Amino acid sequence: MRRVILAFAVAAPVALIALWPRAPLAGIGILALSHALLLYPTLRPNVQWLGPVVTSFTPQGDEVWLTIDDGPTDDTAAVLDILDARGAKATFFVKGLLARRRPDLVQAIVERGHGVGNHSDTHPSASFWCLLPAAIAAEIDGCAAAIPPTRWFRAPVGMKNPAVHPALARRGMRLIGWSVRGFDGVRGDADRVVRRIAPRVFPGAIVVLHQGRDASAACIARVVDELRARGYAFVIPGDDRLKTKR
Repeated sequence: MRRVILAFAVAAPVALIALWPRAPLAGIGILALSHALLLYPTLRPNVQWLGPVVTSFTPQGDEVWLTIDDGPTDDTAAVLDILDARGAKATFFVKGLLARRRPDLVQAIVERGHGVGNHSDTHPSASFWCLLPAAIAAEIDGCAAAIPPTRWFRAPVGMKNPAVHPALARRGMRLIGWSVRGFDGVRGDADRVVRRIAPRVFPGAIVVLHQGRDASAACIARVVDELRARGYAFVIPGDDRLKTKR
């Protein structure tokens, strides 16, 4: 699919030029379609047209994978305490810029049995989707230099472009999406976050939450409590259990 989309994007301007004298609207339509075929998988996090995105894992019973984005932040210690008190494991997708400022928090995450993933160096959420290949590589490598080795990368806001998968492939890394999210990054109401996540969770789901907001710790605690009450265990699956389709 990726090759078809990129070939169409290259051919569309040629078609526009060829059709312009006799059928300009048709040429414009082809060009617009080529742009749409690029933008849709770029802006939709779990769409796999440009390459594989991990969206679930093979469970061993009622298991979920809790992933926490945007740290390390001042509430990391509190979040670790919340997880430890509930016997839950999580993977923290961290920013390289913040990891360099607080390597002690990254070390605490690892020492307490959790995972660390790459969430880009500076988290350019407004522009990552349109960065050129060299800038994409710099974002991945900048974070990688500040954290323990990992094969897992999550793009800022989940957006990617045609340069992301080749960069990850050269580094032996995988793009990690999610199964369900609570939009806790923009909503501070823990009850609303739980109501959005809980009904959508299934064995093998990847749950994404955030840290660093006023209500982050409360949201994480409420989600973990609710899913534990429903019988779910929180695990970090092995790479061989990750799936790009449910």
